[in-house]
Amino acid sequence: MFGKILIANRGEIACRIMETAHRLGVATVAVYSEADAASRHVALAGEAVLIGGPAPAESYLRGERLIEAALATGAEAIHPGYGFLSENPDFVEAVEAAGLVFIGPSAAAIRAMGLKDAAKRLMAQAGVSVVPGWQGEDQDPAVLARAAAEIGWPVLIKAVAGGGGKGMRKVTRAEDFADALASAQGEARTAFGNPAVLIEKYITAPRHIEVQVFGDGQRAVHLFERDCSLQRRHQKVIEEAPAPGMTPEMRAAMGQAAVRAAEAIGYKGAGTIEFIVDGSEGLRPDRFWFMEMNTRLQVEHPVTEAITGVDLVEWQLRVAAGEPLPARQEDLKITGHAFEARLYAEDVPAGFLPATGRLDHLRFPPGIRADSGVREGDSISPWYDPMIAKIITHGATRDIALRKLSAALAATEVAGSVTNLGFLAALAAHEGFGRGEVDTGLIERDLNRLIYQAEPQPEDLALAALAAADLLHEAAPLTGFALWEPLRQSVLLEGPSGVQRVGLSLSGPDRAEIDTGSGVLICERRSQGWWINGRPAGPRVVRRGRVVDVFGQGAFRFTLPDPLDRAVAAGAGGNVTLSPMPGLVKAVFVHPGQKVAQGDRLAVLEAMKMEHVLTSGRDGEIAEVLIEAGAQVEAGAALITLAVEAE
Repeated sequence: MFGKILIANRGEIACRIMETAHRLGVATVAVYSEADAASRHVALAGEAVLIGGPAPAESYLRGERLIEAALATGAEAIHPGYGFLSENPDFVEAVEAAGLVFIGPSAAAIRAMGLKDAAKRLMAQAGVSVVPGWQGEDQDPAVLARAAAEIGWPVLIKAVAGGGGKGMRKVTRAEDFADALASAQGEARTAFGNPAVLIEKYITAPRHIEVQVFGDGQRAVHLFERDCSLQRRHQKVIEEAPAPGMTPEMRAAMGQAAVRAAEAIGYKGAGTIEFIVDGSEGLRPDRFWFMEMNTRLQVEHPVTEAITGVDLVEWQLRVAAGEPLPARQEDLKITGHAFEARLYAEDVPAGFLPATGRLDHLRFPPGIRADSGVREGDSISPWYDPMIAKIITHGATRDIALRKLSAALAATEVAGSVTNLGFLAALAAHEGFGRGEVDTGLIERDLNRLIYQAEPQPEDLALAALAAADLLHEAAPLTGFALWEPLRQSVLLEGPSGVQRVGLSLSGPDRAEIDTGSGVLICERRSQGWWINGRPAGPRVVRRGRVVDVFGQGAFRFTLPDPLDRAVAAGAGGNVTLSPMPGLVKAVFVHPGQKVAQGDRLAVLEAMKMEHVLTSGRDGEIAEVLIEAGAQVEAGAALITLAVEAE
């Protein structure tokens, strides 16, 4: 076993690898960018090395700096985590040329599977079924358009390099193909440095089922399947293992195909064979096709660990250190069911836009696994993926595991940034999902219901008012009340529904009557906390300065308006296009004096590895263009203005 390893990654995956390494007595070296100097993964490591600026190209993508850091600290091996350089064969060769061990597959295996078109040809030769489609070197738009028409609509445009839904577009009509192709190629060029794409037939009732494989370079085993069908814009949201509705015949066929694929390239380490499955008639052994292989550890690997009892990172370290596979296929068994939900800082009502912010409060319930790279007080950086945590539950049955997931999401508390927590909770409670009726279109079909934002209830307002009056705890029970006035005050709360006035009256040090406008609530302080109308108050409340967060059926933030504040002008309103998030301006399509119509493209903003098209909110004439391609902008920055309309 290695004495010391360097982890060439950041965030929750770096923390996850360190936990296993430390359990095995292996020392760890973290690397960090200037933006990550105070991050959790740096604090957990035995040593940490600064490798560059905040942009990935200045730090985590600098292979030579990572190797220098490993050599300087005496590390024997480099674990790439996932993302960044984890599937870069040139980096693997550079690591090995420096006399270090790469904890992962060979450069040859990564190259064999790194480009989706070449991988499909290889899998077809190995006897693994592939999705009907077109793969070729000719990237002329006309050639690609003809290929799409021959395959038949709808089709899926996919970047040949990379993954994670980037460089991927679904096209249902010929007239939309050119714009979708340009957008996919642009995103692929940004994310992977390679704009090439392939075209696949889009399956109308698709399920995304992947098989975890592990090899030692000679033989391979599979650790069963994961269902990753709950996706939005090709990004996985909730994963589970095993797949609902899986039959022994289907599992055997998929497992054999995955092992055959891994052994065909002499695979070493953890990898995932991704299949697209036609679920229109249930799961059948003749209705699955190879999509791609991810030659690394996957984000969703914890659900496999939960049902098998295997620590995949431990297996990675042992096999990379020269040991054979730790288990035979017949040794591996499924126990129970597991779910993983990806908690992100993102603005769901605004279209799931990535968000930033300081995590003023962060709490996960006991009894679950929460893989996180952030702590309370940390900030979500605009430079990287906005994941806060992966919430993992395990139970004896699917129903039990799903109930535990719902309870875990309800008890998770995040304040300081908007999140997708409510969306995840709604998805976990979805009737169809509960029955196991999953496919990749479920979220889009029920999107409006799933993104419904709950309104604060009278109990939430009452607790916020108690917090505003400093009455949550026993200290200073009369704060905010004057001796020459009745023990009554009016509390202003600015929350999701605007500014609300709540009346608060004390009839004793431990009793209050609160009028929320929809009735009076009787609040009593007991040894266990506040009771409202004779029942324990369900939500938890956290106050910091003039901000109160209430965690109940939703997460509601209230600010306490300063009476000395004065209203400010609302600004230019619809005349100004503002940046919805921090990001990089990739392209600007307009100039001053240009006429535009509502919905016309104005600019493209890249943030957190995704491209976002900004469009005009109305017809008009461009007055000013305040940015240029290549500029870094903050959230809320004015980008483009329209001329004021004449009255």
